[in-house]
Amino acid sequence: MADNNKGTRINEQIRVREVRLIDDEGNQKGIVPTVEALKMAKERELDLVEVAPNANPPVCKILDFGKYRFEQEKKLRDSKRNQKVLKLKEIRMQPKIGSGDLDTKAKHVQEFLDEGDKVKVTIRFRGRELAHTELGFDVLNEVLKRLTSAYVIEKPAAMEGKFMSMTISAKATK
Repeated sequence: MADNNKGTRINEQIRVREVRLIDDEGNQKGIVPTVEALKMAKERELDLVEVAPNANPPVCKILDFGKYRFEQEKKLRDSKRNQKVLKLKEIRMQPKIGSGDLDTKAKHVQEFLDEGDKVKVTIRFRGRELAHTELGFDVLNEVLKRLTSAYVIEKPAAMEGKFMSMTISAKATK
């Protein structure tokens, strides 16, 4: 079993004089010479695996390395499965948006927040609209008024060229 799993040393790859040994039943055997620990592992037809290489002396365990590696990969897969990928969604509108359209856009923002995503609400100004950026602030405030659940403003409304935007996210629930 000379297969090496990301720095995990097994059997003859362990190059220290003595190790703190844990047998295949999980019992502490104390500090044992590496040669003796290897012999015990071979008698049981298992592997000697270094589980804590930075300890002094390193901690080694007698176990089936293939099974051990499978369990480690399974834990890694499960932890990846349970992670929530945070997405940034964007809703665009103009300062002269109608009330019905504003309701629809606010409803979409609410849905994104309920799914746990961040939302960037952007207002695009064209031509002479740039002279009246206060209308953009009014529209953004109106969107916030129409939201039903708790939210956090991560980036307040600010102008970025011809666009005014703000970023909001759902308030963390305990």
